[in-house]
Amino acid sequence: MNRKTEFFWSRALLALAVWCTASSAFGWIYPEHRDIASLAVQGLDPERRAEFDRLWQDARTGDEQRLCIQGADTGQGAGPKCIDWAALSGIAGDHSCSSRDMLDTVRSSDWILVVADIAAQLKADLARIPVTAPPGRAEGEAGFIADVQRRFASESSRAARLNALRTADSRMQRADPHYATRADANLAHFLLARPDTNLDPYAYSQLTLRPGSELNAIGVWVTLHLNALLKASRVAKEQLPPEERRALVRAALFDEAFALHFLEDVYASGHVAGSWGDVSQRKGTHDYYNQNGLEVFTWAGRDKTIVLMGDAHMRPQDAELAAKAARTSLEQVLDAAAGRSRGYPFPYARTAPAAADSFDICTNVTFPLQPELLEHTERFSHAAKEALLPTPVPSLGPGLGAMPRFRSEVGTFTGLTGSIDARQISGGFDSSQNDNGWVGGLDIGLRAGLGLEGALGDGGDGLVFGQIGFRADSASSNRAAGTSLGQLSGELSAAVPARTALSTRFRIPFYLIPGDLVLLSPMALFNPTAYQQMAVTAANGGLIPWQQGLATSVGRFQFVFGREIGVTWYGLSGNQQLVAPSDPPGGSGRIVNYKSRYFDFPILEYRPYRAFGANQSSTILFQLFAGADYPYHESVEYPLGAPPVKLRPIYSLGLRMVFDWRYYY
Repeated sequence: MNRKTEFFWSRALLALAVWCTASSAFGWIYPEHRDIASLAVQGLDPERRAEFDRLWQDARTGDEQRLCIQGADTGQGAGPKCIDWAALSGIAGDHSCSSRDMLDTVRSSDWILVVADIAAQLKADLARIPVTAPPGRAEGEAGFIADVQRRFASESSRAARLNALRTADSRMQRADPHYATRADANLAHFLLARPDTNLDPYAYSQLTLRPGSELNAIGVWVTLHLNALLKASRVAKEQLPPEERRALVRAALFDEAFALHFLEDVYASGHVAGSWGDVSQRKGTHDYYNQNGLEVFTWAGRDKTIVLMGDAHMRPQDAELAAKAARTSLEQVLDAAAGRSRGYPFPYARTAPAAADSFDICTNVTFPLQPELLEHTERFSHAAKEALLPTPVPSLGPGLGAMPRFRSEVGTFTGLTGSIDARQISGGFDSSQNDNGWVGGLDIGLRAGLGLEGALGDGGDGLVFGQIGFRADSASSNRAAGTSLGQLSGELSAAVPARTALSTRFRIPFYLIPGDLVLLSPMALFNPTAYQQMAVTAANGGLIPWQQGLATSVGRFQFVFGREIGVTWYGLSGNQQLVAPSDPPGGSGRIVNYKSRYFDFPILEYRPYRAFGANQSSTILFQLFAGADYPYHESVEYPLGAPPVKLRPIYSLGLRMVFDWRYYY
């Protein structure tokens, strides 16, 4: 591959590292977003609920088959036939890049109903899994037995959660090919870190929207919520033709739903703490606080704190907290549309378009200059203050007082690996040696590559590496046949004597057939987007996802055939030797020089142990593997002039235990 191709391949893999899916670029998962929005609607007072229902009926005119009758259908389960308004906050950002994109997707795409079905099933799966404190942090009976029981229960819950997310992520990726890469350009789903402790809420909100500021959750909410208010105010203040009014209402409700996705993300713990650092730090910090929770203050005051959980770990109290903020935001839009006062004036612009907003959170990395925001700053500040005061205060950026950061296994690494294995062989290299035997081996090597286990969790495998090392094999347990040496004990009588060799090993995921990403790498030059999507699919188990990892309470299993190959080069530094039968029979045998290449292919992998801290990881895993040893350059060394020997391949099946240590950069 040339440098440009390598760049695109690296980018395709690194795009996975910011996939929060199911990954950390996204906040709450689809069903959690929908639940929060549903709670927000259910909590409206009767007058505002009636206003919401009227507006929703206007918005769905012309799309009655695709948009549900109820704006928040609490009875909707698996296999939905329509999309309700509450679901829009789950589609926003994760399955669409703008409010306009979301409207087009919901109206005309078939795959969005598949996504909604997957989300409903994921909700049901997660509902069966308790959200508990990690072992060692939970209250309960002390003692060894109780501690083991808690840890086993915790690992069982963790495994069930990972498997549910793994299944949903794979199905989501197949339904929506852009799912994994949609948010890889920015941090729109995260809170912008505070530069110091002197910011008040108003100063912080200005910072989040300053032209050139990185996209962030508060800034995106403000941008879309303001657009929704401007359109809602037109509904109240202007006499419009019915069709234009319906278009304006539809645009306002879609803009608000898109905005709420990011306001809801503000209440996910990993998105409060994980907004700075490199990819590994953001992902690791995000995941740690999502799983373990985070105590935060709000802008309303520091006299009371709240504990937040994160993506796929939402508790009822987390949903209620986020729903309260979403309800306030939605009420503002409803009141603006009804001309109802909230004690402050709403922004109004006759030029507000009757179309969903086109601000793209996938392509924009920073905020542009927004003239409409400058024009309506004073009027909008009251609404913004009301909605944002209860939100969490984000953590500090790099420097003194910053919250503890955690790394994930994402990025380039170097490492050491050692393995011990035993394999049963089909016989000897000579056709007369048909008895099965056993060979033991030791291997130590240096490894370098790109790790993405942290990006994908236990469900996927984006690991890419190359390895070079030294291997030593014991003599085989089966004996040489047709020679008097076979009666001796020790190495000389073995069908395959002890050997040492240079060893190499390579691992890379594949899309459909092993090695296809390498063969298709030139595609990255002229269609990088398609190649990136293939790489994402490959790392998440392949087009036919039979290579996804399966998490259990006792470790992780994965079918890995085709992802990894080992090649051992026997005889590079000098010929190997073995004893073959004499020709004609009856002699002491022939000493044969030969070289061989041994190919091994891991089939099934079991990982009972894995630890990661700071920038180092250690893993113990077991591999069931198959191999084939192909001899070549055979020649008879002794006796001189003896007939040549034609050696045959040896096939084997074995079990390997591997210790893998890595240092991440």
